[in-house]
Amino acid sequence: MRICAIGDLLLDVIVRLDGPIGADTDTYGRTSVAAGGQAANVAAWAAALGGAGRFVGKRAADPPGRLVADELAARGVELLGPVVERGTGTVVSIAAPDGSRSMLSDRGVATDLEPEEVNPAWVDGCDWLHVPGYSLVRQPLAAAATKAAGLAARVSIDASSTAAIEEVGPELFRELVRDLRPEVVFANEAEAELVGELDGATVVVHSGRGCRVGRESFAALATEVVDTTGAGDAFAAGYLLGGPELALEAAARCVAKPGAMP
Repeated sequence: MRICAIGDLLLDVIVRLDGPIGADTDTYGRTSVAAGGQAANVAAWAAALGGAGRFVGKRAADPPGRLVADELAARGVELLGPVVERGTGTVVSIAAPDGSRSMLSDRGVATDLEPEEVNPAWVDGCDWLHVPGYSLVRQPLAAAATKAAGLAARVSIDASSTAAIEEVGPELFRELVRDLRPEVVFANEAEAELVGELDGATVVVHSGRGCRVGRESFAALATEVVDTTGAGDAFAAGYLLGGPELALEAAARCVAKPGAMP
């Protein structure tokens, strides 16, 4: 099964703190740098879980852009989309000792993908087009994602974050989602409450406790929580490939190590 994800390929800087951030002084921790971005993460997890992963998006050929593109390709992901000279975005993910995380995001050129640049061949042969909510809240990327969705066999959407939803407002976000006619919508509890009822089967992820698909609940797998960055992306890839059981297995794998990639 091939999963195509449209959106961001970014430089992911992950800082795992040893303790609370101190004001006006040093705070110690460990830092790693890798490829990231929600669309890139989903494509990478699809490949890692036995499927085929394809990333679609605008990216840059600057040094960080080459680094993240090479990493994604090394993970077995096919990369498609226009490449410009510079402008790779960066996400700084700060992971607290309890596994919670905050993200500081600069999306760079990812949001500049124009609908006129979308090639129908990018989604050809894909079983799913996965559209992060981040890809729906900035133009022209939102129009490009909508065009790609119209060419896809099946569409899934991730609500992404409450901040992304609030960027355009819940009402407009619902309209954007409905325009894509998704079969599956992923959301955590806060996102689901903010957006309200959506078209398609809504899969609600309960942080650390499992998920709900319709009226059926599935328990999370026991694991040591090191870093929750990317857990939702791993979950989405697993669900599209193998349903809730594989989704929860992938999420457990993800949170047991630093970083969002497999």
